[in-house]
Amino acid sequence: MFINQYKMFKKARWFLFVLLAITIGLYPVMYFLVDRKFGLLSTKSAELLANVFWNAGFYTHIIFGGLALLTGWLQFSASFRNKNLPIHRLLGKIYLVCAVLSAMAGIGIGFFATGGVIAATGFISLGIIWFTTTLKAYFYIREKQVDAHRKWMTFSYAACFAAVTLRLWMPFLIAVFHDFETAYVIVAWLCWVPNLVVAMLMTKQYKETYSTSKTST
Repeated sequence: MFINQYKMFKKARWFLFVLLAITIGLYPVMYFLVDRKFGLLSTKSAELLANVFWNAGFYTHIIFGGLALLTGWLQFSASFRNKNLPIHRLLGKIYLVCAVLSAMAGIGIGFFATGGVIAATGFISLGIIWFTTTLKAYFYIREKQVDAHRKWMTFSYAACFAAVTLRLWMPFLIAVFHDFETAYVIVAWLCWVPNLVVAMLMTKQYKETYSTSKTST
């Protein structure tokens, strides 16, 4: 019974993970369907919203970030990867381009983050980490170091998934502090630091599983 319950829990966890990745991956579409003052844009000044370079960075970040979320989650399905290796590689290339572009744009617009220096530092740090871990994953797979590639890709998608956790944390933080800006300063760090901790635990589990399977053979 315990084994069946654990399997059901894993399936439910996977379903929630996929649902959140797809939902938030499609979220940027809203910025093209509603008024410009939608969501985060409602906190920005008219001067900033009129800035061509900021707009280029913002839309690059959300569009390619959304695509990274949409393409990245499937890479964690071992069964899909093993049966569809060419598609896995194609999606990996798409994710790489989207992640690098979104991360660089995120670093740029991070300097104008709502909440001042603390929030800006949090989002800029996230962009740097996402950019770095994605490139490390790419260089490792070029060297055919699959285990290292999987490790760094896990960290990369954990950084990418900050787009999801940010939107999960914000309603809770606003309810607690009753102030958007305070909540946003906190979420600038809270949206990604715990994600990296989870990624660290996952990569440790990968290593233990690999060591066990290697010993048994």
